Amino acid sequence: MVTNEQIREKLIAAIRTSGMTQTELAKRVGIIQSSLGQYLRGRAMPALDTFANLCIVLDLDANDILCVEGNRNTVVSNSFNNNSGTISFNG
Repeated sequence: MVTNEQIREKLIAAIRTSGMTQTELAKRVGIIQSSLGQYLRGRAMPALDTFANLCIVLDLDANDILCVEGNRNTVVSNSFNNNSGTISFNG
């Protein structure tokens, strides 16, 4: 299982690699710097939309930040049968 600490550490590393300041990153993501500081100190976690925007601005794969490994590239195919009203998923 992934922990908040792992996510926090990966975000910190990504920000360092980006070369952006916290103030610059917060502005580009559309949040205030103090919120970003709370995420990086582990006092809060970003909302899902903020997390997505952090990934976009930092050019990150959300799967990497969330420590998702394994079959993340598996394409899930689905089909819908109108006659029976069922949905089936095959992976």
